[in-house]
Amino acid sequence: MGTELDLRDRPEEEYREILFAELAETAVGETIEIVSDRDVDVHLVRYQIEHDQDLEWTYADPDEEPRELRVTRGDPLEGELGTIDVRDLKPQRRHEALLGLFDELGAGEGFVLVNDHDPKPLYHELKSMHGDVVDWEYRSRGTDGWRVEVVKTDESEADDEDIVTRYDVREIPKEERHPTIHHRYGMIPEGGTLELVAPHEPRPLHREFRQRYGDAFTWDAVENEPGRCRVRITKAGDSGGDTESSGSADTGETTAETDSDDMTVEVVEELDVRDRPPAQRHEAIFEAYADLEAGTGFILVNDHDPKPLYHQFEAEAGPEFRWEYRQKEPGEFRVLIGKSDAVDQDAATDRKPADDTPEAPF
Repeated sequence: MGTELDLRDRPEEEYREILFAELAETAVGETIEIVSDRDVDVHLVRYQIEHDQDLEWTYADPDEEPRELRVTRGDPLEGELGTIDVRDLKPQRRHEALLGLFDELGAGEGFVLVNDHDPKPLYHELKSMHGDVVDWEYRSRGTDGWRVEVVKTDESEADDEDIVTRYDVREIPKEERHPTIHHRYGMIPEGGTLELVAPHEPRPLHREFRQRYGDAFTWDAVENEPGRCRVRITKAGDSGGDTESSGSADTGETTAETDSDDMTVEVVEELDVRDRPPAQRHEAIFEAYADLEAGTGFILVNDHDPKPLYHQFEAEAGPEFRWEYRQKEPGEFRVLIGKSDAVDQDAATDRKPADDTPEAPF
């Protein structure tokens, strides 16, 4: 059994010093068992950078508090970049760790990111927050994980404003804008603010937000000049009001079952992902969804609320996507995920502005 290190009673500002001291006493191949009140990924990557030493770590559970992980000291990096594998972290934790890590990088420093899908939304996020100092190079794209080399090419100053993140949509390809924004919005905490910078006020996106999230957000155009508009979207939580979409921002639960026959789907299988490593769960779920025919669905069984997955489906799937919670118990969540065979064409059309409107470029 490896060394045990409990950080729970330590001030957060002492985490790094304590971790570094313990790692310095650890031989190659040895393991430290760590318990902490918060994620320590940023500190572990800093150790790799500053000591040119490879580390590998795995969390016992991607969601459990306190955080429990095993850290194994590897061989010297010999000039190679250190690695952070975020496949064991849920999406919100991933972005928090990676944004914090990039903030700390000096000019010329970097890391290798390992993820279970293309992390391109993170690239747009870093560019929007830091400008043209993000060097992004794919090392591999495959079933064993996506690997990206991320380097900060120069010093930068991220705005120290009261926002969770920012996207400058003028730098994002048109077809990626709305999915990227919805995907990231689904991860920010209640009360958090996402800021958009656009060439004009993005009214089609505003309509989408009203359809999907009802009154559970605020929309504030804080700057509106020719060629530049800044909008701040704050997640307010469940307002209790009606929505026009198939789900609410707070729970992700479908309302279609009681409003129409649209939710009627045939359950064709049960997909229990609780015994799978976290890195393999999303891939299996999306593959199962891709194999569905119209009017069919499957029951997803997970050990925690898969709410972030709902927002990812909402951003990437079509209007036929349906989601209904069947059970919410500690250690066992059951969700019906299906494809309706009765798509509301008016709602589907309203997801995209007409090509001849001046708002269509966003």
